[in-house]
Amino acid sequence: MAYHKTDHYDEDLTLKLTNVYKEAIGLLGEDTEREGLIKTPERVAKAMQFLTQGYQQDAVAILNSAKFSESVSEMVIVKDIELYSMCEHHMLPFIGKAHIAYIPNGWITGLSKIARVVDVFSRRLQVQERLTVQIMDAIKESLNPLGVAVVIEAKHLCMMMRGVSKQNSVTATSAFDGELLNNHITRNEFLKLISSKLD
Repeated sequence: MAYHKTDHYDEDLTLKLTNVYKEAIGLLGEDTEREGLIKTPERVAKAMQFLTQGYQQDAVAILNSAKFSESVSEMVIVKDIELYSMCEHHMLPFIGKAHIAYIPNGWITGLSKIARVVDVFSRRLQVQERLTVQIMDAIKESLNPLGVAVVIEAKHLCMMMRGVSKQNSVTATSAFDGELLNNHITRNEFLKLISSKLD
C-alpha cells in the first residue's frame, strides 16, 4: 500500500508561493529541475503557511473557549513552554521557552490554552520583544487577572548562523502587569519558581 499524507492548505496561495520560491531558488544559482529540488518550492510554500498560521488565529477566543469561573486567587504558572518563531528581519527561526503566570480574578483558563496562545503569536513573523507583550495582553484581555507575567528566553539563528555568529547567546525578554509588576514579593516568587527545577 502506498503512503499518502493528507495536508490542508490554500491551493491558490500554495501555487503562488511555490512559483515565488522556485524563482528565488533559481536566482540563488541552483537548478530548480534537479531531483532534490523539484518539490522543494512547494514544500517551502506549505511550511511557511504552517509557520505563519498564527495570523488566522485568535488568542483571546482560544482562552475564552476554556474559561471557567473560580474563586481561587493563587498564582498559576505554566513554565518551559516550547516556542518556535520566525525573526521578521531575516526570516530565520528563533527557538526557546516561555514562562507565564497569572493571578486569577474570578476566572481561570485551561492550562493547554496558555500554551496555545504562545503558538498563536509565535507562528507569525516576529520580534521577541513584541511576542512577549502580545502574550501578556491576550491573557489580560480574556481573564482580567490581578497580575500577569511573561518571560521568554530564546536563541536566535539570525545571530548564530550569520552576522556576529554568536553560538551561545540567549535573549531574555519580560513583561509584567498588575500585582506581578507592582508587588516585588510576588514578582520575585514567580522568578524563583520559573528558575527552579522539579525533583
